[in-house]
Amino acid sequence: MLDHLSVPVTDIDRSRQFYESALAPLGYRLIKDFNHAVSFGVLEGYGKSSDPGGEFWIYQGKALPCPAAHFAFSAETRDVVDAFYRAAIEAGGQDNGKPGIRELYHAHYYAAFVRDPDGYNIEAVFHRSIAS
Repeated sequence: MLDHLSVPVTDIDRSRQFYESALAPLGYRLIKDFNHAVSFGVLEGYGKSSDPGGEFWIYQGKALPCPAAHFAFSAETRDVVDAFYRAAIEAGGQDNGKPGIRELYHAHYYAAFVRDPDGYNIEAVFHRSIAS
């Protein structure tokens, strides 16, 4: 199990604002802000972070070559996937796959994909059937 992940971004302020908006529907909040690096985590409820410092970090640096980087965030429901997609697009993300079933992966794989300001492919995914 992963504890945390850090990725470089070319403009920490722009990316901080993007991820604050895009990840909010998933329950993520800004946890630490060191100006050159910030972390996000879930403080309560579904997907609560085990690391009190947050498990998703961005830091000022040179972005990784894209599409080499892909990050998928677990969503509690399909509605949360939809809300993530809307928030990410409104925050300046670029559509990379509207919310929907991806049967290629499995019968209940419901996901949305957005490119962040550095071109990273970020995803919100819900794996269970609606009846679950």
